[in-house]
Amino acid sequence: MTDFPPPLRWFTACAGATAIAIAVALAGARPLPALAPLCVFGALVLFSEHRAVTLPNGLLVTPGFMVGMAAIVVFRGQGALLGPLLIGMIGALYLPHLRAGAWGWIAFNASVVGLATVAAAAAYEAVPRAVVEHLPVALGAVVPPVLAFLAVEWCLLGVSYALDGTRPLGEVWHDLGRVTMQVGAFGVLGLFLGRLYVELGAATVVLFVVPILVAREMFASYLRVREGHEATLAMLVGALETKDRYTAGHAQRVARYARYIGEELHFTPARLERLRYAALMHDIGKLAVPNHLLNKPGRLTAEEFRRVRCHEDASYEMLSRIDFLRGVASYARTDAGRFAPDEPDRPIDPCVVAVADAYDAMTSTRAYRRALSQPVAFAELRARAGEQFHPACVDALIRALRRRHEVHGLDHEPLVVDWPDAPTAGVGSAGLGDLLPAGDTA
Repeated sequence: MTDFPPPLRWFTACAGATAIAIAVALAGARPLPALAPLCVFGALVLFSEHRAVTLPNGLLVTPGFMVGMAAIVVFRGQGALLGPLLIGMIGALYLPHLRAGAWGWIAFNASVVGLATVAAAAAYEAVPRAVVEHLPVALGAVVPPVLAFLAVEWCLLGVSYALDGTRPLGEVWHDLGRVTMQVGAFGVLGLFLGRLYVELGAATVVLFVVPILVAREMFASYLRVREGHEATLAMLVGALETKDRYTAGHAQRVARYARYIGEELHFTPARLERLRYAALMHDIGKLAVPNHLLNKPGRLTAEEFRRVRCHEDASYEMLSRIDFLRGVASYARTDAGRFAPDEPDRPIDPCVVAVADAYDAMTSTRAYRRALSQPVAFAELRARAGEQFHPACVDALIRALRRRHEVHGLDHEPLVVDWPDAPTAGVGSAGLGDLLPAGDTA
């Protein structure tokens, strides 16, 4: 258990004070929530929270959201806001935190989930009773509380990450968005189970246990599949690094730049994930290319160039044989990433990888050429936008880098230069052609 970050102390104090103030105000307004359902759903939410699954990014995903949504239905009309608020805060009594004395995290979780749950309850209360009580119209009533919960929780989490500064906010939204559909589905299920509890009584409590266990297994299964994918990617990138350290580092940088472009173009989390796979694997076929060709200081002969270009076919063949990478196999081919204005329906995703690839190739030192400066790389991308590169991708990358104040290229390379004798100008790469003027031998 990590120490509670100091930047979050004031945030937690303010959020906690707000939650307590709301609870006190609601307690003064009668009627209070009934004790029996408060105990039942308090126990259910504790049971749910202890079936949590930890995502690779450290976020906890629990079926407790489903219980909170059910409580919103159950307490409607009697303790309509206070009941769900208390249920949300009770869920923060996570046993590992209690054992570790992590009171900061307990207060943080109680505040965030409590405020999100009471916001969802308020949204549900705003739905007219005629809509809530009559199926199938009532199914539409589940949307406002689910959206209200996610909006408040994600905003509070976003602020907390911004204050803590441990992770870029874009990555946080990406990770949260990746589980939106699953979380939203269990929120809808929770509202449905809450309705059954109201109509059939406490005997329906057993119905909650099954989806809680199913939810945990579903998320755990998702993580197992994802871990398998990540292990495969790590193995392939590791093979690249063993063969040629530059190629592996290049793939990881291209993946980062591709994500920047995808975020600027408002790609969905699933699409960003697919883009990451494509960027990491776009050069995997270079495993079949001799290093003396990859790192040749001068221009390649026609035969050498043909052998190097064969890595595209090798990449395609390798990726086509791996189930979760089959969909991005075509991205490895240069033609797929070339801008085609006469094909408006052509996917832009391969063009994203092509621009990211070219930018890193220009701003990295190789045996045949020292890194170009960032302004020169930007100018080269812009000069070829609309011909070789997709203009939207070029603009998105430049915009993203400037907003992040990132500078790459000459005198700004994070890695030790492996080719100290590389010329300050030289042949290009990534399909850029020859960056030397004709006849120049610099």
